[in-house]
Amino acid sequence: MTRPEAGRSPRRRRATGRIPVALLVPATLGLLFLVLPLAGLLARTPWTTLPARLAEPGVLTALRLSLLTATLATLLCLALGVPLAWLLARVRFPGRRVVRALVTVPLVLPPVVGGVALLLVFGRRGLLGGWLDATFGITLPFTTAGVVLAEAFVAMPFLIIAVEGALRGADTRYEEAAATLGAGRWTTFTHVTLPLIGPGIAAGSVLCWARALGEFGATITFAGNFPGRTQTMPLAVYLALETDLEAAIVLSLILLTVSVVILASLRDRWITSP
Repeated sequence: MTRPEAGRSPRRRRATGRIPVALLVPATLGLLFLVLPLAGLLARTPWTTLPARLAEPGVLTALRLSLLTATLATLLCLALGVPLAWLLARVRFPGRRVVRALVTVPLVLPPVVGGVALLLVFGRRGLLGGWLDATFGITLPFTTAGVVLAEAFVAMPFLIIAVEGALRGADTRYEEAAATLGAGRWTTFTHVTLPLIGPGIAAGSVLCWARALGEFGATITFAGNFPGRTQTMPLAVYLALETDLEAAIVLSLILLTVSVVILASLRDRWITSP
């Protein structure tokens, strides 16, 4: 055996072997299944009239509203989700597994069901909605605030899971050292823990924002589809499909571009390559 062959690892030899047809064919079909719809969207895009389409008032209004509500929903998720993730990762308490399961329910819950649940809680006849309306005059359904609430409901689990994972992977010796120096839990959290898990918070925030931007089911159920007030980009796509296919394609292209940018920004954290 020559020296290069002796130094070649078994993994490298397996990697250079022939790919089984039984794996190659379904893998190729799976790739085509995922790529062809996106290619069809790009092929049907009206490139010649794209600038004019993007400048239409309805498109700009839906885009501005989507960016605003997704950003506000992400801020709400940060304010509530980071402490909850810290609680799940750092504190042992009875029922922690149940709480973690409840936190992830919106990931698998149909968004329309989430919208119905929000309506039953925050509607004028809901568990809290009636009290909010009678006491403070606050009405959430079919308002821009309702859009923010619906987007936060479906997007928060993405942030919590990312931050909890970062907390579990962080070195606790720095927090223990801060505690031995007399730092309280709040000081340790703000000056030691948060800088340690900063990349995890950033990645979770981006995923949360992207999920909020693309939310449809909970939004249309809880907040309705009113142009300029609750009609976000996904709702505008749904409405445009009935009247103007090219407008729907342009709106879809914007959301596709945002998705690609999100994946590109997170490729080093979430996508690994040999």
